[in-house]
Parts: sequence; structure tokens; C-alpha cells
Amino acid sequence: MDIRQDTNIAVELALLVALATLWGGSYTFIKLGVATIPPVTLIAARTAVAGLLLVIVMWARGISMPMDAATWQRFAFQAVLNSVVPWTLIAWAERHVDAALATILNSAGPIFTFLLTAIVTRHETTTPRKLFGVVAGMAGILLIVGVDAFHEIGSGLVAEAAIVAATICYACAAIFGRSFKGLDPIAPAAGSLLAGAAVLIPAALIVEQPWTLSPSLASVLALLALATFSTGAAFAIYFRLIQSLGSVGTTAQAYLRVPIGVAISVAFLGETLARTAWIGLACVVLGVAAMTIPARGPAVAKPS
Repeated sequence: MDIRQDTNIAVELALLVALATLWGGSYTFIKLGVATIPPVTLIAARTAVAGLLLVIVMWARGISMPMDAATWQRFAFQAVLNSVVPWTLIAWAERHVDAALATILNSAGPIFTFLLTAIVTRHETTTPRKLFGVVAGMAGILLIVGVDAFHEIGSGLVAEAAIVAATICYACAAIFGRSFKGLDPIAPAAGSLLAGAAVLIPAALIVEQPWTLSPSLASVLALLALATFSTGAAFAIYFRLIQSLGSVGTTAQAYLRVPIGVAISVAFLGETLARTAWIGLACVVLGVAAMTIPARGPAVAKPS
């Protein structure tokens, strides 16, 4: 039993790292995408392509999409919290701030999730160890970022506020995502993406007239990578982890997303990384471990 439990923990933590990598790369993809594609159009295409890909995967796996109105209302609400509002805000904001800064500001998700869980929903135990994980993770973020990373924080204050608002949306989405327990994880992922696309596509057509655009090849490729890997694959993992690790544990991937996202920005966009990054990364990993690895209870003697 202990070996099986250890294996399950290892699988869930591996999926957490994979999710952090997929979402860490999304900030660079968005930065490249919004260079020649307006934000609403970019996010509309992101949700539509990813949603259709997940529907194809569901069909291949023989999984049926729920058709009742109540479930689709929940899909629509999840879409507002997890894609329509936050993704549009982040895409717009990245026209004004670096991808690395967007990654960092968006990493406060576990803080808001922890606070909402502790004060409002109280659906998970807010243990001192989780609180320690929150503090350690934020300390790591500060070390990774360094004070110099915020030297121009005033020039993009509205954009930075938009990213923080998106982060709060993510925290609410992580908590609401628990309501899909019992469904195959891919169903709410696909359903919420399709619901989001139903809102965003008409908005893009009205506001940005995408047929008049001439996007660059780099932006188109970034959009396809964003939709396929950082959205379709990531959402399937995300809803599984919501059920297995809980909302606080799942949003802890935001701490891993910081060093990964910043590293990708450094490699592909030429942005810089603070010198204290390695110490910060250790704090981040420690924080994630404290928030996600379940505590072992005392051994119980089996009857002979």
C-alpha cells in the first residue's frame, strides 16, 4: 500500500511539473502572439482550437460530453473564471509588460486560493504546513525576481493590475473546478473551452475584425503551440489534479511556473533572470512540496 501511495504521489507531482512547464511557456507564446494578433482574437482562437482538439480526443477515447443544461451552465461559469476573463487580461497586459514579469505576477494564485479557502469556502484544511508552503513559495519568487525586476513597475501599473485580477480569477476557478468531480477530467476541460470560444469568437469579430489582420508566421506558430500544448494538454492535466491534489495543491504549480516561465522568456525573448534565481528555485520547490505532498500519518499495526 505504501509503495502504491508513493507511486501515485510521484505521478501527481510529475503531472504538476508538466502543467507548470506547459503554462510557464504560455507567457512567451502569448508575447509572441500578441505582437501581430490582437488579444481578443488570439484568445478566441486559443480556446476554439484547444476545445476542438479535446473533443477529438474525447471521441477517440469513447468519452461522451455531458449534454444537460446544468452542466453546461457550470462549464460556462468555469470558462469565465479560467479563460475568457483572465486570458484576455493577460494577453492585453503582455502588450505592455515583459513575459517574465507577467509570469511572476500571475504566480500569486496559491496565495489567493489559500486565502479564499481559509476565509470563505473552508473546503480544505488550511494547515500550518500549507501556510509555510505559501510563505516559502513567495519568498522564492522574490529571490527569483530580485528587486530590480520591478524597477519599471509604475509604467505598466494598469497592465500589472490586470494580471493580478487574472490571478484572482484563477484562484476562484481552482475552487469552483472541484464541482466537476465525478466527470472525466477532459470533459470540463473541453466543455469550458468551447463555452469560452462561444463568447470570445463573436467578441473578436465585432471588436477586432480579424479578417483584416496580417499576422506574422511567428505569431501564428505561437498561437498553435499555445492552443495545443499550453491549453488543450494543460487543461486535461489541470482538471485531473484539481480532483487528486485539491485546489490549493494544484495552484501551487504557479510557483514552479515562475522559474520555468522566466527561463523560457530568457531563452527565447532575451529577458534577464535575477542572480539569486537558484536560491529562489530551492524555496519554490520547498513551498510546492509543503503544499502538495500529503503528510504521512502514524503507522497502524495490522492484526496478526
